[in-house]
Amino acid sequence: MDYKKQLDELLEHLIAEGGSDLHFTEGRVPTIRVSGFLIPLVNYKPLTKTDTSSFMSQLLRPEDAERFAQSKEIDFSYDFKGKARFRGNGYYQQGGVAIALRLIPKKIRMFSELALPPILESFAELQQGFFLVVGPIGHGKSTTLAAMVESINQKRPEHIMTIEDPIEYVYEPKLSIIDQREVRLDTKDFSSALVSTFRQDADVILVGEMRDTATIATAVTAAETGHLVFSTLHTNNAAQTIDRIIDSFPPGQQDQVRVQLAGSLTGIFSQRLIPRISGGLVPSYELLINNTAVANLIREKRTYELNSIIETSSQQGMIDMNRSLADLVRRGEITAENAYLYSLNPKSLEKLI
Repeated sequence: MDYKKQLDELLEHLIAEGGSDLHFTEGRVPTIRVSGFLIPLVNYKPLTKTDTSSFMSQLLRPEDAERFAQSKEIDFSYDFKGKARFRGNGYYQQGGVAIALRLIPKKIRMFSELALPPILESFAELQQGFFLVVGPIGHGKSTTLAAMVESINQKRPEHIMTIEDPIEYVYEPKLSIIDQREVRLDTKDFSSALVSTFRQDADVILVGEMRDTATIATAVTAAETGHLVFSTLHTNNAAQTIDRIIDSFPPGQQDQVRVQLAGSLTGIFSQRLIPRISGGLVPSYELLINNTAVANLIREKRTYELNSIIETSSQQGMIDMNRSLADLVRRGEITAENAYLYSLNPKSLEKLI
């Protein structure tokens, strides 16, 4: 079998169908995800152990293949003919190779194209601060951050540094200088690369993911010292995000981190991608904006009150997730059933629908 030819064919099919993911698993036919639903490609034969290993060999650089053989799992990126990039993860299951590929479109879409609130642009216009995009895996965090970076790139001359594992969206420098560093390929790890940005004359820093306490601490410090820092966390909402950050530090350091976070945080945007009635996915979201009241709650260990602040501060630009969901239902974009499914407080949502 010509595995390169078949891989190209499958990737072309995924793009043509508007899909987001492609899966290879031994014993199953190749499977794509479209609008959140997995669709087996029944015109193909179930994959053998040789098939999945051979597809993997087409996707990995030689040095990555060696690392995969040792660690049994790997994150990687794959450029497909200049048309698109894929973020991949290879792993072993029941002794055989399995692969998950996530499509990263070549074109970076802006806020209106992504159905995101225009207020996000104001956070990209800041000169310094700490802005987080949070939510479960696969709900568009990287795409939202890419729109924010591209907004800066189009409007003002800045030195933008991205630290990613792997590199996802590739930016074409316009007004800005954009340097993109991939963990292991260009730098040892997130923390080391982030420390280096202090000596690289960076204005804007994108940290693909805050995976450890050292990275979080350095990101907060960078925001305090005049940088605009963007990053992500796999958390559900603003209150949980702040608690996760603070709880990652030893007890003796937590009060200091609260003070730093209260001073450097600009906002937290939480999003979900929900199946649209007419097809495709549409975002619902929550936005916390750091103001005097929010900063005081963070310093005073009262993050449990943040949800109430968000619900009652729409005039200041904050957005409540349940109101976002209810609005999508009223506009006929999503079903009420899906709104309840994605709500973190269904009882409160019931009053709005």
